[in-house]
Amino acid sequence: MCMEAKNIRNYLQPGKRAHLVGIGGVSMASLAEVLHGAGVEVTGSDQRESATVLHLRKLGIPVVIGHRPESVEGAHCVVRTAAVHDGNPEIKAALDAGIPVFERAQAWGAIMRDYKNALCISGTHGKTTTTSMCTHIFMAAQADPTVMIGGTLPLLEAGHRVGRGETIILESCEYCDSFLSFYPTVAVILNVEADHLDYFKDLADVEKSFRAFADKVPENGLIIANCEDENTMFTLRGEERDVMTFGVDKGDVHAENLSMDHGFGSFDVMCRGKKYAHLDLSVPGMHNVKNAIAAAAAAIALGVPGKAAEDGMRDFRLPGRRFEYKGMFNGAEVCDDYAHHPGELAALLDTAQALDFKRVICAFQPHTYSRTHELFNDFVEVLKRPAVTLLAEIFAAREDNDTGISSADLAAQIPGSMFCPTLEDVTEKLRQLAQPGDLILTVGAGDIYLAGEALVEGGTAE
Repeated sequence: MCMEAKNIRNYLQPGKRAHLVGIGGVSMASLAEVLHGAGVEVTGSDQRESATVLHLRKLGIPVVIGHRPESVEGAHCVVRTAAVHDGNPEIKAALDAGIPVFERAQAWGAIMRDYKNALCISGTHGKTTTTSMCTHIFMAAQADPTVMIGGTLPLLEAGHRVGRGETIILESCEYCDSFLSFYPTVAVILNVEADHLDYFKDLADVEKSFRAFADKVPENGLIIANCEDENTMFTLRGEERDVMTFGVDKGDVHAENLSMDHGFGSFDVMCRGKKYAHLDLSVPGMHNVKNAIAAAAAAIALGVPGKAAEDGMRDFRLPGRRFEYKGMFNGAEVCDDYAHHPGELAALLDTAQALDFKRVICAFQPHTYSRTHELFNDFVEVLKRPAVTLLAEIFAAREDNDTGISSADLAAQIPGSMFCPTLEDVTEKLRQLAQPGDLILTVGAGDIYLAGEALVEGGTAE
């Protein structure tokens, strides 16, 4: 079991050694850099070599490949991700030796307490994009922020940044109640939907978690909430802390003079009757209009000038696996997206169908058996929308298939769809389908992107 978070700051101090299990992961690697920069002696382990591991070694952070009990010897504490369990050899060795073991989120929570401004962006979907937008704006304002994003942002060429300013910007995930280890001074809630139902019991349980997150904000802090999302407002009902609302059509911060040109938004950001900034978005979709308004609201809350929002958003590029262009095949444009929840799929398809393509072909790989089972009917309805839907087999991620569910079950309910048991089958079917003027989307949080890459490169997904 993990130690209580209140003790962790005693161990993340200069001269102390912290050993990070799974150091090659996006959030763990950025955590390693932040701790290393603060004078903590950092060591780590990971299952495989990677560019991230090589980068950490170049910084002087030793990384061992494989999980070995001896790797924790001499460490003052061990930090792990939620995916690393007590049976891991290093965790077991640490517990047996009485070395404190903490969760990654607890470590980030301890770090953010040293910043004047802790901007935490939460929501069932849109977190990575909105956190990235905030990063662009605060960088344009020369605020020198520290950043942690769950994806690779082209601006940073990484998913994190170690800054020396007063602000830390963090993507804040609800899974396993991770964000309840955080200490936000400004908490953004983009939306609240039923998801991660392998951990949460139902929507009410998800709402309870988001309310607890909002309640982490201090009395002099601020909650920024999507007033156009019914579940978000229900979650915050009776909240006594200050709440700034945002939306496209209404809210303290909203859009006016909105126009959409081939899916790309242009609008004024208004804050309580006054114009804050004019944004011309370089990324498509009404959902990105709302994400940009949320980012602008966060900037307003922390005193960032409107010009920085305009400058930061002018050159904004989406993080990897967010409508990411992969190339062309037989006159069809191939893009990849991380969407793995019905709400995210709907937003993606809204965007795709507003663009100038003859057909939208969607190759979707469901992510986790529990999500597919619990949200089955929602997936069926949204996946009826593309001209052609291909279903790759479910990506297991962290789960066993206790229900026996398959993507073939989805295909059976979606007229005209096709079940593709392997990624090689997906690539071959896309090769047969692709026509000039088509948009081919590979979609999901697993490895479906390999099918699109293989299509573009002329090979097979492996």
